[in-house]
Amino acid sequence: MPRTASQAVVGAASGADDGLLLPRPPGVFRRFWARHPRSADVIVAVVAFLLSAPTAALRSEYPVLPTMTQTVFAIVVVVGACVALVFRRSRPVLVFAAAALPLVILPPSLVPASHVLPAFAIYAVAVYRSVRSCWIAFATATALMVVYTVTAGLAAPATWSYLITSLVSGTIALLIGALIGINVGNRRRYLEALIDRSRQLLVERDQQARLGAAAERTRIAREMHDIVSHNLTVIVALAEGATATGEPARARAATEQIADTARGALTEMRAMLGVLRDPELSPDAPLAPLDAASVADAVESAQRAGFPVVLHVEGRLDDVPAELRFAVARIVQESLTNAMRHAPLATTIDARISVRADGVDLDIVNDGVRPRTEAAQSQGGPGFGLPGLRERAAHVSGTLQAGPADGRRWAVRASLPLPLPAPAGAEGALEDNAP
Repeated sequence: MPRTASQAVVGAASGADDGLLLPRPPGVFRRFWARHPRSADVIVAVVAFLLSAPTAALRSEYPVLPTMTQTVFAIVVVVGACVALVFRRSRPVLVFAAAALPLVILPPSLVPASHVLPAFAIYAVAVYRSVRSCWIAFATATALMVVYTVTAGLAAPATWSYLITSLVSGTIALLIGALIGINVGNRRRYLEALIDRSRQLLVERDQQARLGAAAERTRIAREMHDIVSHNLTVIVALAEGATATGEPARARAATEQIADTARGALTEMRAMLGVLRDPELSPDAPLAPLDAASVADAVESAQRAGFPVVLHVEGRLDDVPAELRFAVARIVQESLTNAMRHAPLATTIDARISVRADGVDLDIVNDGVRPRTEAAQSQGGPGFGLPGLRERAAHVSGTLQAGPADGRRWAVRASLPLPLPAPAGAEGALEDNAP
């Protein structure tokens, strides 16, 4: 169960701060107060009793002296109110009501004995409840004291001076307790807010770290899939062709192509591992060089493996930014890989790339789609190719759709927008602001 902020303040004193590295509370008494709240409440109650009880036993200036019964009753009431102060943290409003009760039930000559208790109680209301509750308690207690004073003054007009003095002293005691409590309570609530915010930042930091690690794993897995899946598919196709042919020359050529494809895969893997191990590169740096993949290489690999791939390019692909050109090459490569794996009977694999003024459109279509049940059995379940293609397109703010089209045809269509140009004057503004 998560701890509250007030518990965190106490925990900071004992060293259990949930990893927040809070400083040690200053002062021996403050640390004792934080570690032993119930003992501190008992000490407060004893102090309040020692300050209140003697007043009940002293001779008052009130013309009518209290009887022994009234004095004993006052001491019992004061003791009860002091006992209630032990619970001032958990029930501050009820404790204040118990502490303010003697103000209106004791005889006028013994009322000064009850002035200290409401001050301690209203302090607790301000600290452990709210400033608003504190001022409501102050106004309520003051109003009760005014009514009590007026009632007693009308009953004994000669005691007006004493009653007004008692009213003023009680009000001042309440006001002092309220102001000190508001000051301490506001500081306490501010500290609790800081601790809550710090704990929230720790949780958010851990969540961001986990999300970042998951995103990085996905990025590495996508790049690994593009490299390994394509090259292994080409190698498998070439190996099957070399096994099936009875001509030694064609078999030898196929094995040479297998070796070249494997070397290329090793080169790409070595480059990616070099990026992963380089501590000076940005975490967002591409995992492979932007020139590591090209549309021509992907088409050539598929053609060497014996697949009927035809490439059509409209516009100048070389004018496209390197990052977008790399995404185009990977999408074409993975689309051809899927066609080689899942459409081995295709008679045509048509790859069209159209470079527009605001983006690049891709359309890779093959006519080797088999019935769904047969394809599912041969594939052994869903793979990671299509999700990787969509992630690749989304990485450059593009969209991608893949699915059957016109019966036995399978189409992959992607639209990748060109990055927006920097606003005019932005570079100059950066240079002006540069140190």
